[in-house]
Amino acid sequence: MTIRVELRGAKIPYLGLIAIHYWFVVKFNSTSERWEIWQNQNRGQICWGHLHLNLMSVTQGVGNGDSWLETFWEEDDGSQLKTIIHQSPDNYPYNYLYRYYPGPNSNTYVQWILNQAKIDHSLSWRGWGKNYR
Repeated sequence: MTIRVELRGAKIPYLGLIAIHYWFVVKFNSTSERWEIWQNQNRGQICWGHLHLNLMSVTQGVGNGDSWLETFWEEDDGSQLKTIIHQSPDNYPYNYLYRYYPGPNSNTYVQWILNQAKIDHSLSWRGWGKNYR
């Protein structure tokens, strides 16, 4: 089974010059899943507080233009990320807490996943919330 985990980003409405929303896309077999923290709870069919699965299509922006592919991981790193992301409904400590600044927010979630996997990838300075606790 080929696993690919993508890190995608998009400009936040009104604050796009200084703020980015990050999320993960997990691809395996013929499935593509979008995992992200959203400012509103319980917006989609599958969610755990602010953590949403497939709230929007995998590449859809968040209201200020298209998204972009930041980077991706395959093989061992991709498999490890997939496992951690799939366990995040039970393990991520801030599913039911959200603050735009200083966090926790979408970027806190992405950084937390990367830290759990011990993957050294620096999110943009525009990823506000990435350094929350």
